[in-house]
Amino acid sequence: MQGTVDGFSYGLVTPLVAYLMACLGGALGLRCTTRALLVAQSWRPGWLALGSAAIGSGIWTMHFIAMIGFTVDGAPIHYDKPMTYASLGVAIVMVGVGIFIVGYRGATGTALFTGGTITGLGIASMHYLGMAGMRFNGTFQYNTFTVATSVAIAMAAATAALWAAGQVRGFLWSVGASLVMGLAVTGMHYTGMAALSVHLHTGAPTAGDSPAALLAPMLIGPLAFLCLAGVVVMFDPLMVMGKPDWTPAEHKPGVPAHPPAPHPSRRSQLRSRRKVTHRESRTPQNR
Repeated sequence: MQGTVDGFSYGLVTPLVAYLMACLGGALGLRCTTRALLVAQSWRPGWLALGSAAIGSGIWTMHFIAMIGFTVDGAPIHYDKPMTYASLGVAIVMVGVGIFIVGYRGATGTALFTGGTITGLGIASMHYLGMAGMRFNGTFQYNTFTVATSVAIAMAAATAALWAAGQVRGFLWSVGASLVMGLAVTGMHYTGMAALSVHLHTGAPTAGDSPAALLAPMLIGPLAFLCLAGVVVMFDPLMVMGKPDWTPAEHKPGVPAHPPAPHPSRRSQLRSRRKVTHRESRTPQNR
């Protein structure tokens, strides 16, 4: 039996909140990636890891906020916890791989294409793995062409976002890039949702956790992390302004702060001595 699907059971509330979460995660992730491109090698892995976690948490939270408004008529929906949280891990790891490639190879050429592709596949994998974690008395069926379109949107959005992170054009540039990224990621989500149809089964309902039971840990953890990342951004003016971190030269013990004055050559010393001797020999005559 074909099921009736409603992806906007709460109207525009869930799409708008999901979009804002995607923008927040994207903005923090892009600023951290930009910061990583401006600092020394020793600090770069930390900023890239923070950016990966911010983007992964943002798109994961966006997905499940949007899924709160998803209902199937006559089929209560439950969630499998391990698979649901595994989708978060997949998002962070695959986004991280793409960001680290761009962070160390630069946001140009092959590195940008490879990093954007992996990051986009990570976003799409998170989406469809999260969908696979849903439990209800039926099965999902997907339209292949629409699924491919959603994956292409995710890859294009990730590539554009990584390119924007590498431009280092200041805070307003990153805000605009994050708004576009949030729109693309949210569009990818609803494109993927448009690809599915539901076939209901007869029988007893399936077991699992309800959306309300997953709501608190699902939102509190990633939101707390995103708030912490936001604090890091606010208290780092170099990251906000997108300026390079020009660190002063290191003064090690035993190394003079200024270059030593050049020593006179031996020939110059001999000339000076001859002049002094000549002056001393002429002094009595002048008297």
